[in-house]
Amino acid sequence: MRRLFVLLIFLALSGLPFYYAYSPLPLPVTPFEFTLKQGSSLKTAAKELHQQGLLGSDWAFVWLGRWLNLATQLKAGNYALEAPVTPFGLLQIITSGDHSQNQLSVIEGWNFKQLRAALNESPDLLHDSLNLTDAQILARIGGVETYAEGLFYPDTYYFAAGSSDFTLYKRAYQAMQKRLQEAWLARQANLPLQSPYQALILASIVEKETGTPADRPLIAGVFVNRLRRGMLLQTDPTVIYGLGEKFDGNLHKRDLQTDSLYNTYMRVGLTPTPIALPGMAALQAALHPAQTDALYFVARGDGSSQFSSNLDAHNRAVNRYQR
Repeated sequence: MRRLFVLLIFLALSGLPFYYAYSPLPLPVTPFEFTLKQGSSLKTAAKELHQQGLLGSDWAFVWLGRWLNLATQLKAGNYALEAPVTPFGLLQIITSGDHSQNQLSVIEGWNFKQLRAALNESPDLLHDSLNLTDAQILARIGGVETYAEGLFYPDTYYFAAGSSDFTLYKRAYQAMQKRLQEAWLARQANLPLQSPYQALILASIVEKETGTPADRPLIAGVFVNRLRRGMLLQTDPTVIYGLGEKFDGNLHKRDLQTDSLYNTYMRVGLTPTPIALPGMAALQAALHPAQTDALYFVARGDGSSQFSSNLDAHNRAVNRYQR
């Protein structure tokens, strides 16, 4: 009886590696993206994948890799998993160099029309959204909003050739949702913003008004001060956005005097939607504006801005830098 018990224990233990090696790993998100840096060890890679939620046990994955003599054969690169994979399959992927080679960069300050154009022009994507409206694209990727502007996070996205453009739309949408919620929860107290969406609107305006990165918090501070006082925001990028195809490259006085939902020279408060895709720096600036008494700013012509706390000082700055 004792010999039989020992034999059963031996058989059970000897089967454990096979059970683990061929048990599917659920993906934390779909697709699941990760990067193996040049020189990464199997132990380091396993720890990072465990922290990202792919591996339930980093040591078991390391043990399997060593058992299969694959521990020293990792290939650096950017990887994207579109479906659940077994630990054995994952080892095959990261040791064969079967990683994503294609990439697409979404730039801070783009509008959604520019994002669509970039995806439509990529020869490595399937253009499944080509004939759909913006609202239909949002619906297909699970968005609950009715207007697409501002909802997609600017970043560089890696993908396998032949992927659907919906894959990138969904990833960029989910990335913005995640970062916006995290930033909103950590926001400065007593801001004149009622929701994460209003923060996104303000961040998009800050993004379009910023020429020098160091000015972002100050620009946000000016707009926050104006919102608190019920002042007009009076920002050109919103008017330009409202003009759409009618904008000829020059903003005219008549444009500032023509009412529209996006004319912040005539309407108090934020615009009804974002006007661009803001990056993380703009989100942080909108939710952590500089403590300033400035109510005005004007471009100096070198990318930076001159800030003023009263209209007389602002007019002097305009005369100096703009006239």
